[in-house]
Formats: sequence, C-alpha cells, structure tokens
Amino acid sequence: MRDPAKPQQILDAAIRVFARHGYYNSRVSDIAREAGIAAGTIYLYFKTKDEILVTLFREKMAEWVAHARREVAGEQDAVAKLRRLITLHFSTLEQNPDLAEVVQVELRQGQKFFRGASAHEVSAYFELIHSVLEEGMASGQIRHDVPARVATKMLFGAMDQLATSWVLGKRGYRLTESAEAVATIFLQGVSPNGI
Repeated sequence: MRDPAKPQQILDAAIRVFARHGYYNSRVSDIAREAGIAAGTIYLYFKTKDEILVTLFREKMAEWVAHARREVAGEQDAVAKLRRLITLHFSTLEQNPDLAEVVQVELRQGQKFFRGASAHEVSAYFELIHSVLEEGMASGQIRHDVPARVATKMLFGAMDQLATSWVLGKRGYRLTESAEAVATIFLQGVSPNGI
C-alpha cells in the first residue's frame, strides 16, 4: 500500500541531500536514509533519481507561482506588484537555503533540464511577470514601447543571477537586502518617468 504522504517526505529529504552533497554525488540510498525509509520504498513512488529532481522542481515551482499570484493580487497597482514579486522571490530563497542550493545550482547542471522538464513551470512564472508588466502598460505605469517579453526575461535574469551569486557566495549576506535595488533599477528602465 502506498502512503500518500511518502512522496513529499522523499522530496523534502532529496532537497536536503542534494543541497548537502550535490545532485550527481547523491544516491537514492542517501535520500532514503535522510527520509528514514528503505531505499526500495523510494522506487514505489519514483523510478529514478532524475524523476525525483524533476518532480521536486515541478511541485516547488507550481507552489511558488500559485503563492506569488495570490500575493501580488493583493497589491494596488503594477509597480507595487513588481516590487512585491521581487521581494517574494528573494525572501522565498533566503528562507529555504537548501531549496535555493538545489534550484540555483544543482538543477543547472543538466542542460536538458531547462529545455524540457521544467519548461512549463518556468513559463508559468514568466507569464505572471509578463501579465504584471502588461497591466502596468495598460495603466500607464510602464512605458508602451517596452517589449514585455524582453523585460520579463530581463527581470527574471536579474533576480536569478543575484540569487545564484548569493548561493555560490555561501549566503554570506541577506539576499532580501537586494530586493529594493533590483526593483528600483528595473522600474527606472521601464517606467515613463523613471520611478
């Protein structure tokens, strides 16, 4: 009989193991030990270590996008939504350093990952950013001549690079302290009056 709580237990253990040892240096038996279960039990829920990594990313990214959508929906306008989104991006990673390690470093090791397994999840996040930018264009807070798709990738790229630098720098400072600067620099570039 399958335990419905086991997959989450395995994924949580995998995050800790991948963060500690790296994806390629981790074994399924390491994940099982961390989860407090027999190694064979993992194979009842996941066929391979790759499947664990892909499922982990898909679930965490889907949770993140749903959470971010709810959070920005409560903001009054597009500028406030963008500021909130940037702060959320950084605070979520800062509060979950093991997950940050896996997302920012371990997932990047496989080139096929971002072209295949994660495409839908990353696209959902891009669509959220894009929709906020379009809202800002409609309200006049964002310049109409800004290509929203390019601006979306630029904002994500800036947040992603800062988060990666933070992880690689052994998290020696508060990532959230960068949020206001990123928001201000980005908004100065896309706002009609350079907020």
